[in-house]
Amino acid sequence: MKKDFPSHYTEMKEQFPEYFDAVEQMGNALREAGPIKEKCAHLIQLAASVAIRSEGGVHSHTRRAIEAGASAEEIRHSLILLTSTLGFPTVMAGMSWVNDILEE
Repeated sequence: MKKDFPSHYTEMKEQFPEYFDAVEQMGNALREAGPIKEKCAHLIQLAASVAIRSEGGVHSHTRRAIEAGASAEEIRHSLILLTSTLGFPTVMAGMSWVNDILEE
């Protein structure tokens, strides 16, 4: 799977390395703070990314969910479950962003 980061992300990480290290450490600490396993944590974060219509977040958490062992079926199901909460158009936008990664 391709693991290219957007140029904006890479540039900002180079410009503010301490900030990005802190954000990454916080993310790790939050995932380790409770009983939710890494795969489920990324599926939850994926759903939140769809909810806020963050294409970059959807791409990132789709990749991370796959790396944590999630199947394409689990990833797509996690989005379909959002339909009654977020609505069909939002879910379909999220699904198109998920498919960007799954179809690489």
